[in-house]
Amino acid sequence: MSLFDQVGSLLGNGDLKKYQAILSWVESQGGVQALLDKLRNGGLGEVIASWLSDTLANQLISGDQVTAALGTPAVAELGEKLGIDTGAAASMLATWLPKAIDALSPQGEISADSGSDLLAAGMNLLKGKLLG
Repeated sequence: MSLFDQVGSLLGNGDLKKYQAILSWVESQGGVQALLDKLRNGGLGEVIASWLSDTLANQLISGDQVTAALGTPAVAELGEKLGIDTGAAASMLATWLPKAIDALSPQGEISADSGSDLLAAGMNLLKGKLLG
């Protein structure tokens, strides 16, 4: 049984499809590190630092901040993949990104293997129904 099958048995297919769409979208943005770079360049450097820190609490961001940093076309692309509007996609990213990046950076850094780590982190987040 594949990892997606295992997760699919724990979660509804809707959550699994959402997560697959998010993974695809992250890859289309250049991967996790490129996404973080876009957020930093969009003025969210201190926020990103809190997500990567072992000692700081994760700072929250809004959907508007996500859209401003990543650009409306990128967020709209995710919304299209998920079948939701751009605002809902931005809000979902604002909720999901701090948790996913925090989970991907236990030593305060994103590893070169972040794609596979993103899969594992996302599956843990899905188990907690953070995307639903």
